Amino acid sequence: MADLRIEHLNKRYGVTTVLNDINLNIEDGEFVVLVGPSGCGKSTLLRMIAGLDGASGGDIHIAGKLVNTLAPAERGIAMVFQSYALYPHMNVRKNMTFGLKFTGVRPAERERRVTEAARMLRLEELLERYPRDLSGGQRQRVAIGRAIVREPAVFLFDEPLSNLDAALRVSTRVEIANLHRLLKSTIVYVTHDQVEAMTLADRIVVMNRGCIEQVGRPLDLYYAPANLFVAGFIGSPAMNFFEARVKSVEGGRACVAGPGFRSLDLPAGHLKIGDALTVGIRPEHLAQGEDGPLAVEGVVELVERLGESSFAYLRRDDGRLFVAEIRGRQTPPPGERVTLTAAARDVHVFDASGLRIATPNDV
Repeated sequence: MADLRIEHLNKRYGVTTVLNDINLNIEDGEFVVLVGPSGCGKSTLLRMIAGLDGASGGDIHIAGKLVNTLAPAERGIAMVFQSYALYPHMNVRKNMTFGLKFTGVRPAERERRVTEAARMLRLEELLERYPRDLSGGQRQRVAIGRAIVREPAVFLFDEPLSNLDAALRVSTRVEIANLHRLLKSTIVYVTHDQVEAMTLADRIVVMNRGCIEQVGRPLDLYYAPANLFVAGFIGSPAMNFFEARVKSVEGGRACVAGPGFRSLDLPAGHLKIGDALTVGIRPEHLAQGEDGPLAVEGVVELVERLGESSFAYLRRDDGRLFVAEIRGRQTPPPGERVTLTAAARDVHVFDASGLRIATPNDV
């Protein structure tokens, strides 16, 4: 396998900048997931690593080798696309070996690789079938197997599960995780599905408007988002945000208050009276009760019952909605006014520029 190093990478189409000064180091054997809204540049970055799109500036190194001018076949990568792209007139075995014929791999070695890949992906009984005889999940496993037999330095996945139904996404996700564990391979994986990102990644790269907003382990991004964008993007339902201002500063502590919640204390730092802030709290960290450093009130408008837990959508006095996760069978009915609180350790605070600052738990 190999490490991957991206330095000051840029991509422009005329006056439009798609990627702006991307810097990223991926270690040998690491599973890195790129996430972000549509149009943020994550698939473009993957295609540039593969050599399918050229760079407007910057360098890409694979296994310590500069690959900017190398063709895709010379980069030691294998890519799995959103579409399966299987040859309909070839059976599974031929689909998996077709690319190897043009790289000088001998028949015996091709057979060994196919046998090993089929074993890992549980395709042994499907090798003689044609794509038309396979389910969507089986076709995607064949596409992954076609990448495995190339024995690449880096695997690239571009939203490989988006065409599968919910049950198949879960099972195929497990297979990809097992594949990474068995091969100890370097994987760069693009997805819009947060569950995939949180469950598969060693590290997540959050992108927005062609830039990297934050890189970190899944739970680090979840519990310590660097800014408002990451806080609102990671997590489903999204984090609730409340506008606030600094009311007083005394003894190294700042008192913060805003419409819809009680005042709370923060480390003063560089805060001044009147500074605008945003207070964030995730739906699962809100609980019914009166006591807590953060207490919010609202009228229940809708309750989504999902089984063990439910999501209650509440309207604040200022007209804005927020969401709370309620566990168990007892849920407040629509129209009821509810007070919810959060523990200090679960409160996130962001300054006027959107950057995360010290929380009440840091006091």
